[in-house]
Amino acid sequence: MSDATTRGRAPISVSIVIPVYSGSSTLPGLLQEISALTSKTRTPGGREFRVDEVLLVWDRGPGGSDHTIRRLQQEYEWVRPVWLSRNFGQHAATLAGMTSSGGQWIVTLDEDGQMNPLFIASMLDTAYETHAQLVYGQPMNPPPHGVLRNAGSKLAKFLFLKFLADQEFEEFNSYRLIQGEVARSVAAYTGSGVYLDVALSWVVADVATCPVTTREEGRPKGGYNISRLFSHFGRLVVSSGTRPLVFVTAIGIAFVILGALAAIWVAYNALVSSLPVNGWASMFVALMIVGGAVMLSLGIIAQYIGAATNMSLGKPLYVVVQDPQATFPTELPSGERGK
Repeated sequence: MSDATTRGRAPISVSIVIPVYSGSSTLPGLLQEISALTSKTRTPGGREFRVDEVLLVWDRGPGGSDHTIRRLQQEYEWVRPVWLSRNFGQHAATLAGMTSSGGQWIVTLDEDGQMNPLFIASMLDTAYETHAQLVYGQPMNPPPHGVLRNAGSKLAKFLFLKFLADQEFEEFNSYRLIQGEVARSVAAYTGSGVYLDVALSWVVADVATCPVTTREEGRPKGGYNISRLFSHFGRLVVSSGTRPLVFVTAIGIAFVILGALAAIWVAYNALVSSLPVNGWASMFVALMIVGGAVMLSLGIIAQYIGAATNMSLGKPLYVVVQDPQATFPTELPSGERGK
């Protein structure tokens, strides 16, 4: 869509999807910032847009975030709650919100306030200037996390960008601007256990990045422990298709070649000289290396089998229900029951 066709028309409609797990302390401030974008706003490039709806997807987290969502719905007419039947995880909650959205563009945003929603204007300019269906906010300052988590995140992103993605991504994170038709199609067809950014890489033709500045999280850090981060990375690997299985094959070929070279070396030494007995150390190291490679390969294959089993059993990615308060109204105190 050219600049000429975007000007002189109704403002570009934007939907914001926020998966909510424990956002009681951060959501009010974040939505107050978004409220400035719910009236007609101009981007730095002169394009008019408006945030028409904010979908708060309750992922059954702790801390009374459901009460916060109800209060915000009463305060802002553009807030639309989406209630999930249980905790399905951030990616499933994001997909549930995308399916329920109606904007020309969809922005996915975390609940912690780390990403500033005011950058949506610049991301829209980037999308129209580059004709990109998907724009990621690219943080220009270091992430406000620990050294170990930052290093793990960088390694996971490097592996995805270089070996797993179907597109040449420069950056990926949870701050995304996605063309509405693309986002809703991905949300409708993405299977159980699929990493959202991998699913997007299957269908988008052009990806761009837009510089943004991150802020400190508005809540205590540590929402992702080591176990959840490993699970996150495992889903990233498995949902990237069959490329990791090529890695498994490469491991097997490499060890076959190493074994053949070692056999030739042993045979040569046995023929031309007396082969010394080096003890158990070298054998132990070799067994550890080969055994580790075998276990790694089996682990990758097991992840694929698990994902295929979940899909064959018809495991849903998420289930949307009505507000639990409508199903289970607040009960009377025990002394007043039966009156």
